[in-house]
Amino acid sequence: MSGQSDKDLLTVTDISNLWHQVFMNFPLVIVGTREKDGHYDLAPKHMAMPLSWDNHYGFVCSPSHGTYQNIKTTGEFTVSYPRPEQIVFTSLTASPRCDEKHKKIIDALPTFQAKQVDGVFIQDAYLYLECKLDRIIDDFGRNSLITGTIITAHIDRRAHRDSDRDDNDVMHANPLLAYLPPGRFARIEESQSFPFPEGFKR
Repeated sequence: MSGQSDKDLLTVTDISNLWHQVFMNFPLVIVGTREKDGHYDLAPKHMAMPLSWDNHYGFVCSPSHGTYQNIKTTGEFTVSYPRPEQIVFTSLTASPRCDEKHKKIIDALPTFQAKQVDGVFIQDAYLYLECKLDRIIDDFGRNSLITGTIITAHIDRRAHRDSDRDDNDVMHANPLLAYLPPGRFARIEESQSFPFPEGFKR
């Protein structure tokens, strides 16, 4: 592969629109919260990730969204990691609210109750997290970072890594759903071992 020259590079003049000008790989998760009227809400998020090697988790949200307001009120939330074949269900959780300020489509989706927080998960995902609010950090432009402490996690046995199965076999049998903003998704089912340098430590 030849080196890049100046003519190969496009300097971005509109930084505010940067993330719509190139594809990147993100997870796609569904965050669950409880609303003031007692209904449960589910919403897709892609700027979401572990925040340390310990049990800390966070995602980006807007203060204008129900998810933000619900978590600020209840202090807890759930996270479901859906499979590629659940892309339609995942998309439906982004449906707008009706006149009653409730996403009626959520009532039609297959869900089950979390064990230690007041929230629900989407059925048949491969990883579930139950989280208590740690802190909310505002003013990332129009967005905020919501961080939580994972108090309970559940993994589908088929997706669980163990010494009896090769990692690539696990991934091939349980593909990952990736979101490629601004509006595409991908199925990841092949992987290779990362070439860590000798002596590398986490």
